[in-house]
Amino acid sequence: MRHLTGGVSVITAGRGRDISGMTVTSVSSLSVDPPALIVSINREASSWPLVKRYGFFGVNILTSDQIDIAERFTGKGGLRGADRFAGARWMTCASGVPLLVGSLAAVDCEVEDIVERHSHAIVIGRVLDVAVSTRTAALAYWQGRYVAIDQDEDAMKLAEVSVPARKTARKV
Repeated sequence: MRHLTGGVSVITAGRGRDISGMTVTSVSSLSVDPPALIVSINREASSWPLVKRYGFFGVNILTSDQIDIAERFTGKGGLRGADRFAGARWMTCASGVPLLVGSLAAVDCEVEDIVERHSHAIVIGRVLDVAVSTRTAALAYWQGRYVAIDQDEDAMKLAEVSVPARKTARKV
């Protein structure tokens, strides 16, 4: 089944060498005040125990030229844990979770609540810190492949295909 998903992010968890991460398309804003995010995590993922153990996670929203990072964090090629972080620059903020330098946005979160259902957990994270890039082209996943969405170039195109034209009401 083909499906439409949103922007591609890498969720990171852990500290020191006890780190892992995963590629997801299921990050959403929960609230502005206080700032909070929701992420859906497969409970079979190697990052899941680290999110539960440490109580913190990072959301790294990828740019259109970071497909290699998205692929690395899917686990393709057998990379696990800290090995997934090789080849990119990382920083830490308040929580100590690795955050990707050069991503569209890197968000440091503290776990506020976890709702476990079926194969996944919905994790609510309170935003501790945010680093934002000046880049505008995001990486998205659509119909089984990665695509670039550029805020400046594609906003009008998306509006044209997303919002149906209003029809004028006819008098009867």
